[in-house]
Amino acid sequence: MVININRRTFLAYTAAIAGAASSPTRSEEANTRTRLILLGTGGGPRPRKANAPSAQVIVANGAAYVIDCGNGVARQLAFAGVPLATLRHVFITHHHSDHNADYGNLIWLAWAAGLKARIDTWGPPPLKKMTQLFFEMNAYDINTRIADEGRVPLVPLVHVHELTHGGMVMQDENVKVTAALVNHPPVVPAFAYRFDTANRSIVISGDTTPSDNLVGLAQGADVLVHEALHVQGIDRLVAGVPNAATLKKSIMSHHTTAEDAGRVAQRAGVKLLVLSHLVPADDPAISDQTWIDAARRHFSGPVIVGKDLLEI
Repeated sequence: MVININRRTFLAYTAAIAGAASSPTRSEEANTRTRLILLGTGGGPRPRKANAPSAQVIVANGAAYVIDCGNGVARQLAFAGVPLATLRHVFITHHHSDHNADYGNLIWLAWAAGLKARIDTWGPPPLKKMTQLFFEMNAYDINTRIADEGRVPLVPLVHVHELTHGGMVMQDENVKVTAALVNHPPVVPAFAYRFDTANRSIVISGDTTPSDNLVGLAQGADVLVHEALHVQGIDRLVAGVPNAATLKKSIMSHHTTAEDAGRVAQRAGVKLLVLSHLVPADDPAISDQTWIDAARRHFSGPVIVGKDLLEI
């Protein structure tokens, strides 16, 4: 699927990629470079026309590693041209619905699309209970398809790993994954993840206030995908709802402004900052340049405003 972006965004994007990546030749890079695709870049659970909720996929040697599962993640993978049957690992940063609403659906639909291989899932408790209850809720369809369509049993394919502390998560032939605890009260624990492959290092912040743990995790990374909010936009976002004061206080207490995302990126020495999980996600008064200018007040490197289905 082709993404339509304006000339300024395209030039900023291509310049950032050129600065953030290095390989012997362009053809070699095209064939071997680990892919990062932003599947959903909006913050908050409310369905929107402008963008999908939080989700990313890293593709290494044809294997898909999905980070967060906002509503519609399976369809976004289809739009991105990533076969669902290549799904191998799912990482959940924390248990807010804009990050986990389609966790079970992703696995279920990947299986319906032909998945027969093992899937490992990683995230905070109660991930095991969530997985079990999802399979119980959908047992009728799963069992019917096994009996009627000759599919392999789904439940034995899924191996759940609950995380409570930062540190090494897993390593396979494609990637080493490390986690750090971040600050997202009252949803605790919450994690950021770092993915180190043969040719790239990618960090996904999850939802957090400015975090020293995240700065440590992201040291020297090629790409940092960091959440961002716009303070004036929050006032417009909550205007007119009966719980406006409480909602604003909640949002401001566990997220990061674009300016502070720039500070984090600068301290970590990352090569490229990508602003995502944008809050508000669909405010026409906030241009891409507004987001970029805010982050660049404290970050000297290139900045990209995340767009759904943008490959970096």
